[in-house]
Amino acid sequence: MSEQLSEFDAIVIGAGHNGLTAATLLAQSGRRTVCLDAKLYAGGMASTVELFDGYQFEIAGSLQFPTSLAVSRELGLDTLPTVDLDVMSVSLRGVGDDPVIYYTDPMKLLTHLNEVHGADAVNGMAGLMAWSLAPTRALGRFDAGQKPKTFDEMFACASNANEHAAINDVLFASVTDVLDRHLPDKEKHGALRGMLAFLAVNTTYRGPAVPGTAAALAYGLAVPDENAALMKKLRGGIGALTTHLRQLFEDAGGQLRLRNRVDEILVRDGRVTGVRTEHGEVLSAPVVISSLAPDLTVNTLVDSAAVAPEVRERFTRIDHRGSYLQMHFALEEIPRFAEPYEILNDPEMQSAIGLFSTPEELQQQWEDSRRGIVPADPAIALQIPSVHDPDLAPAGRHAASAFSLWFPIEEHDASYGELKAEMGQRVIDKITRIAPNFEKSVIRHTTFTPKHMGTMFGAPGGDYCHGLLHSDQIGPNRPGPTGFLDQPLGVAGLYLGGAGCHGGPGITFIPGYNAGRAAVEEGQPPG
Repeated sequence: MSEQLSEFDAIVIGAGHNGLTAATLLAQSGRRTVCLDAKLYAGGMASTVELFDGYQFEIAGSLQFPTSLAVSRELGLDTLPTVDLDVMSVSLRGVGDDPVIYYTDPMKLLTHLNEVHGADAVNGMAGLMAWSLAPTRALGRFDAGQKPKTFDEMFACASNANEHAAINDVLFASVTDVLDRHLPDKEKHGALRGMLAFLAVNTTYRGPAVPGTAAALAYGLAVPDENAALMKKLRGGIGALTTHLRQLFEDAGGQLRLRNRVDEILVRDGRVTGVRTEHGEVLSAPVVISSLAPDLTVNTLVDSAAVAPEVRERFTRIDHRGSYLQMHFALEEIPRFAEPYEILNDPEMQSAIGLFSTPEELQQQWEDSRRGIVPADPAIALQIPSVHDPDLAPAGRHAASAFSLWFPIEEHDASYGELKAEMGQRVIDKITRIAPNFEKSVIRHTTFTPKHMGTMFGAPGGDYCHGLLHSDQIGPNRPGPTGFLDQPLGVAGLYLGGAGCHGGPGITFIPGYNAGRAAVEEGQPPG
């Protein structure tokens, strides 16, 4: 196909929430901006998708993470309608234990923990939240428009010896190390420990006893201050964010082009000149922002001669080993929970239900999965969003999703399809053990593995973090808009703005915001 040439002031690759954020900032600054995406729809992993007739699912992300208040206000995110929940989630082990109920009202939560799980649970959680404060500052969890911190700058965030030790934990300790310190009763606090371990390691490819996993725990526990917006569940599903951002972008004069995969980022004399699409069209612009995984951008889309070999090599070391199963169910009726979990039949308790394994079980399951063994009793995060947002399913019916660890991804004898079917059935069996009508109520379901997610969303290895939250992939080892702190890309006009950058992962908008701001400020990196 002969090349066609179109001229723009800026090009954004990827129309996920980060890409649309960057594109919106550019368009609002008066730059003629086009945003390109290979898929049929915008939103990436922040999408609400109709997988079956009348049933809509948050196909990957389901919560708007706490983010910078400045970003939230600038993008109008604080205006979006939310699903107001009295109970954010319920956690249990499924062995007859008392559920841990996470009330959104802090006083109700503390009262519940004290009355049902004991004062040591309250004290342990208070200790964990205190432990997370210095790591939150060190990781820059809610920082917008700032560079990643060096390790020296991370340690400088500590104001006393305890805080210094907590930041040291982030780099070298395991999730289990930290939990044993604050919630040492492995049986009594099994569900609480299991929830916290699951919260952390679902962004890693390491069991909770592996050193370095405490970084992911700190990231997950990070609590917003007065400069950050709270976590939200949005009415209409997470795709409401996409609809909002797309409207902002197009109202500012931006162009969104779907089914337009970028095959190459064009560089001449050390500066981007535009992109070439799969259709053979050349779009020219002095600014290109990619919200794809950083290594995919640098080592696949940019000509190898344009980036120094040592920079390219560093990007090849990013760990992307996703190890999970994501299932979506069209249900004829709501699950009915049996003794001793009848409390879960209260609709207030049904938004998100965690059927968790203990940290010790999660560790063993991870080790087994590396040998090709599917967990016999997998940890599951179950969501039934249609309970509180009924438009997501036909009248009287429900849409449910389940996320589970660990799916075997390394070399083994069993076929990928066999492992997928085996683990999927074990997820269904575990839910049915506490809700006996569940399996019979399933009208249709679909199962996604990391391989499927990688194909659908262009996430290497199915890694929705675009770079797992290992301790060697945080701080100065997570790139900013112009590359790593000590190793910039060296390509003028090229910016990185995806979840694998500082400020990610999760639906935080900060990587896209940082890249967009850097580009608007004429190539100056944030900070």
